[in-house]
Amino acid sequence: MKHPILRLTPPLLSALLLLSSCGAQNTQATPSAAVETAAQTAESTAAAIDTQALFSDRDLAGTYDESAAIPIQLNGDSASCASDAVTIEGSRVILSSEGVYLLSGTLTDGQIVVNAGKSDKVQLVLNGVDVTSATSAPIYALSADKVFLTLADGTENYLANGEEYVAIDENNIDAVLFSKTDLTLNGTGSLTIQSPAGHGVVSKDELVITGGSYTITAANHGLSGKDSIAIADGSFTITSGKDGLHAENSDDPSLGFLYLAEGSFSVTAQGDAISAAGALQIDGGTFDLHTGAGSASVDLSSSEDAFGPMDGGQQKSGVVQSETTAAEPEADTVSQKGIKAEGSFTIAGGTFTLDTVDDGLHAGGEALITGGTFSLRSGDDAIHSDAALTIQNGSFTIPYCYEGIEGLSITVDAGTFDITSSDDGLNAAGGADSSGFRGPGGQSQDTFSSGTDSFILINGGEFTIVSTGDCVDSNGDLTVNGGTLDLTCNGSGNTALDCDGTYTNNGGTVTTNDGSEQNPGQMGGGMGGRGGLRGNPGTQPSGAPSENGDRPQPPQDSAQEAPSEA
Repeated sequence: MKHPILRLTPPLLSALLLLSSCGAQNTQATPSAAVETAAQTAESTAAAIDTQALFSDRDLAGTYDESAAIPIQLNGDSASCASDAVTIEGSRVILSSEGVYLLSGTLTDGQIVVNAGKSDKVQLVLNGVDVTSATSAPIYALSADKVFLTLADGTENYLANGEEYVAIDENNIDAVLFSKTDLTLNGTGSLTIQSPAGHGVVSKDELVITGGSYTITAANHGLSGKDSIAIADGSFTITSGKDGLHAENSDDPSLGFLYLAEGSFSVTAQGDAISAAGALQIDGGTFDLHTGAGSASVDLSSSEDAFGPMDGGQQKSGVVQSETTAAEPEADTVSQKGIKAEGSFTIAGGTFTLDTVDDGLHAGGEALITGGTFSLRSGDDAIHSDAALTIQNGSFTIPYCYEGIEGLSITVDAGTFDITSSDDGLNAAGGADSSGFRGPGGQSQDTFSSGTDSFILINGGEFTIVSTGDCVDSNGDLTVNGGTLDLTCNGSGNTALDCDGTYTNNGGTVTTNDGSEQNPGQMGGGMGGRGGLRGNPGTQPSGAPSENGDRPQPPQDSAQEAPSEA
């Protein structure tokens, strides 16, 4: 059993190089906390999954030598095979040795069991099979070094459980395809799995998929790997009562990771669509992901609509669940995110269409997005990281969300962003900040550790943001080194730009509807005239005197409004 270890990727240098050039533009200014923190981040390294160790040549091949295979014919309530490696006990077929087994036919209320040696590799080739088991797993891999399940080219295969799982040994068998050892699914055929009382596919070690077409309907998780899930390619249509894809090892936090290289994923989940307790990495693929009743089931209320303007680190804003909240309070504890990792989160490319009750993309650790096309509708944050969030490129369309992009810190190098948010468009939160912490039903969700690492750094990109909260809200410094920001704040008492630290524009084009680019956080959102600022190095921090020595004042009609919170 192999365990791919985490390796360290090279440092992300782009932010550091850009910051060096910014220093040359404004040599008299003292480096802000945001600049210093960003430089430290650029010098650090981020953990990623060692993808080179995930797929063996045999995993990727998905082929077999038919002339060397042992044929097994399934005949309803029995089976036939001439090999001594196969034991048939009524409708139970037991494979006890290494080899390639070619299965065809139908087995009614039966089971295929792999019980080979600990060093044996066993390949099951499904050549048009239909196997059901009323009370257990139609295919049960009990013992082997590794089991390959290959879908023969051009074949359609079907596996189903009844409505219960009855113990047959000390193992908790709870999936249609259940493996105690490493499991690989490959080939070019198709497989339909029905599991009305459990999971679709479970591996208690590593789950690897390199090809095939899969339609899975499961009461619980669709695909589950204890140590990891690694998918090189394939087509997946999954309807699940819990997570669509789920990787978790509660005994070893270095495992439970999930890697997707390519593939087509259509997932409708009542839990998370894709979930990893460890690290998560996506390099490509097409994703159509839906959770719960979707984002439309969540009533997004602005801070003043829901709770009124707040002050002093108190609750600022909320998300209120629609009609199902009172009837189903237990749903408040269910995670219904699109793509979630408790560890580091990396997306290098792909096409993503998400409609989720909870966060669209969620990282419990650092998050890095280097490319991809994203259409995100979320009842909470479209993109969230509990730690540093870095976006180096990509296209992001976010027409419905509570907050658009949230992290302890946010660094954007390039990309296009079209965001319409009920609260903040971009929010860098830290310490006692409670912006963006309300989820379906108004329950507390995302939290950040206290500290001084909160900032927003924009090195480039094109932003169009319309918000009821602040368009761009930093609880630390806000630094714009480049890019174009077109910001419209519709929330009374909020501003297009808001920061608790220093605001510096070293070369970006910033246009707002309230003039807050001249004095972030000091003007009522949506109240001022259209203003603009381009390439103004060293713009004064919030509340600093203007060039004529006077402090900027908010418009007269909004002077009595409550101050905006970061």
